[in-house]
Amino acid sequence: MTTPVRLDGVGGAIVPPAPSANLRARAIGRVALRKLIDIVVVMLVAATFVFLMLQLMPGDPADVLLKGVFEITPGLRAEVIANYGLDRPVWEQYWQFMTGMFRGDLGQSYLLRQPVTEIIAANIGPTAALAASALILAIVLSVVGATLSSGRGPIALLLTQTFELLAISVPSFWIGLLLLTAFSFMIPIFPSSGAGSFSALVLPAITLAIPVTGVLAQILRERMEEALDQPFVVTSRTRGAGDMRIRIVHALRHAVLPALTYAGAVLGSLLIGTAVIETLFARPGLGRVLLTAVIANDMPLIMGIIIFGALVFVIVNSIIDVLSAAIDPRTRIDSGVRSAW
Repeated sequence: MTTPVRLDGVGGAIVPPAPSANLRARAIGRVALRKLIDIVVVMLVAATFVFLMLQLMPGDPADVLLKGVFEITPGLRAEVIANYGLDRPVWEQYWQFMTGMFRGDLGQSYLLRQPVTEIIAANIGPTAALAASALILAIVLSVVGATLSSGRGPIALLLTQTFELLAISVPSFWIGLLLLTAFSFMIPIFPSSGAGSFSALVLPAITLAIPVTGVLAQILRERMEEALDQPFVVTSRTRGAGDMRIRIVHALRHAVLPALTYAGAVLGSLLIGTAVIETLFARPGLGRVLLTAVIANDMPLIMGIIIFGALVFVIVNSIIDVLSAAIDPRTRIDSGVRSAW
C-alpha cells in the first residue's frame, strides 16, 4: 500500500505522515543506538591514531620523568621506566592505554605527577566558560547580521562579505592584541589577565568569537538568500507577511541547520583549541595545559586531552544530528530513517 505524503508548505518539500508516539519512541531509540555505536568506533580510531602518532614523536619519555633529578644513575632510570611500563612491548602499552580509556583511566602525567583525568577536571571549567561564551556570542552576532543583511542588494553584500573575510582571515592572537591594547591598556575597562570575574571573560570571548562569527554569518547569509528566492516566500509576501517576519520565521529556519552543524563542530574544537587565547590573556584552562604538555613531551597528558576533545566532539555532533532530524523532516529522509520516524 502506498504511504501517503504531504507537502510541508515551506519550499514544497515532501515529508512523511505524522508517526504515532510508539513509532517515534522506537525511532529515537534506533537513532540513539546508532549514534552510540558511532561514538565507540570514532573513539577507537581516534585513540589508536593518537597513540601511534605520539609513539613516533622524537624524545625519550624517561627524560621527562627524570627532569629535575640531580644525579641520574642507570638503576634509577631503569626503575622509573619499569614503574611507568615504558619497558613493555608497544602492543602491550597500546592495550593498557585502550582498556584504561574505556575505564576512564587516562594514565598519569609525567610532568605534573597527577592522574590525567584529575588535571582535565581541574582545568575544564575556565575553558568551557570561554568556549561557550564565544560560541553564544558568535551565534547571536551571525544570526543578527545574516538576518539584517541577506538579500539587501550589492552594496550590503559587499560590506557583509568584507567583514566576513576579515573576521576569518585575521589571526586570533592579533585580534586579541588589539583588544588588549584598546580596552585594557589605553582605556582600562577590562582586565588583561586572569579568570576570576566575568569582566575577565569579555575580551577572550570576543577574540575567540570573531573568526567563528565570520564563518557562521557566511553560512547563514548564503542559505537565507537562497530561501528568500523560494516560491513559499513569494506566497507569504502576497499574504501580507512583513519582511522581518519572513526572514525570521521562514528564511532563518532553512538556514539554521548547516549553521547548527558547524556550531557543533566548532564547540568541540574550541575546548582544546584555546591555547593561544588562554596564553595571550594569561587564563588557566585546558588549551594552556595542552600547550605545556606538548612542550614538555608529556605523552599521557597530550593523549588524554586529545581523547577528551574527540569524545566531546563526537558526542556534540551526535546530538546535533538527532536535533537536525527532529527539526527538518527532509534530514530524516536523507539519513534513511524515514520509515522509523
